[in-house]
Amino acid sequence: MTALRLLFAPLALLLLLGAKPVLVPDVSQREIEIYYSFTGAELLLFGAIVYPDGEPVADGEDPADIVVVVKGPLQSIQLREKEKLAGIWVNANRMRYRSAPSFYAIASSRPIGELVDDRTRAIYELGLDSMQMSPASGAAPDVQHRFDAGLVDLRQRAGLYYEAPGAVEITDGVLYRARITIPARVPVGRFTAETFLIRDGRVLAAAVRPIEIRKSGFERFVANAADQHSVLYGLTAVALSVLFGWGAGAIWRRN
Repeated sequence: MTALRLLFAPLALLLLLGAKPVLVPDVSQREIEIYYSFTGAELLLFGAIVYPDGEPVADGEDPADIVVVVKGPLQSIQLREKEKLAGIWVNANRMRYRSAPSFYAIASSRPIGELVDDRTRAIYELGLDSMQMSPASGAAPDVQHRFDAGLVDLRQRAGLYYEAPGAVEITDGVLYRARITIPARVPVGRFTAETFLIRDGRVLAAAVRPIEIRKSGFERFVANAADQHSVLYGLTAVALSVLFGWGAGAIWRRN
């Protein structure tokens, strides 16, 4: 009982002071384990909007909208552009990114373009064309734009980047929920689930919940071995390759 009082005391104080709406979000899974048979998962993001006066919509106001964004850990990426030369595809230009989201999914109650302007989208990284990526070289704007679009396209086809406008359901202006698909090829690491409350082109409230995605079982053992004992892991991999090659050759000679 004491814990509940401590939890709701700050919220009650905000309501008494007539503050802005408050988001109370949660996710269906705080941890996702990846096994050898992992084929993907579905995250349910849900929660409630608590209004200072208890009324979701005042006279003359439009209802609020919800946007949820799930991001994976940042990665360093080397992107190469292919060019056809004398009938053969060869590597041409390349671009290295110091950091780019390994996973990015955004769901909203309405299309993002109808909710906020370009400046707000850039500040909160709302949308695939508003993600903040850090190129390691100062390329010309048109070249930079081409590589950015190429990176987004590659990851969209892999299911690692996507947008889902209209996928957030809001009930009675208070309760909301959205489903985000996690593909089988998702990277491991610490993810964040961000929720934004938007009305009249302004972000009124935001909240974040962490999500941990990690390997489990034999996959986790192999990943830890490669990370913590890289030299031994490499020697073991080479030894196994030689052993399997020798075994296959011996069987072939017998036949």
